[in-house]
Amino acid sequence: MTDDTPESLIPYDEIVQEALRDVVGRVLSEVERAGGHLPGGHHFYITFQTKVPGVSIPKHLTERFPDEMTIVIQHRFWDLKVEDDRFSVGLSFGGVPSTLVVPFAAVTDFVDPAVDFSLKFQANAAPLEPEEHDEAENDVPEPAVEDGSNVVSVDFTKKK
Repeated sequence: MTDDTPESLIPYDEIVQEALRDVVGRVLSEVERAGGHLPGGHHFYITFQTKVPGVSIPKHLTERFPDEMTIVIQHRFWDLKVEDDRFSVGLSFGGVPSTLVVPFAAVTDFVDPAVDFSLKFQANAAPLEPEEHDEAENDVPEPAVEDGSNVVSVDFTKKK
């Protein structure tokens, strides 16, 4: 490639990321179809961003992992359910059973150390919309006085 290469109007990076996320969904679907049994020594480390819309984890986990969390799917997990755009799974944290719902768009890493397989992603979710609020009363600009000059006079000796 040279510096003269035009910028692509086709979002190849996004298309590839989406296709690789489909790999994660397909692998988890295979485990779901097998009744939640992982073949051989396979197990998964799945890292995801906890603030992405659609992520649902218990409050105590959000407090402990405010930005990113890694889960392990190996021996003790239950109710793995895979949909087109997300998965849910039951895991225990400190003896407390929890159900997690994770959109594939929130996943940043998928690793199966048993076979040295790894995928890395950019988080691919729309940011949360800002909350609506009243107009701030102190942010209204004061009307400018036009006198034809662009000089500002400041008098620090005058006290109000």
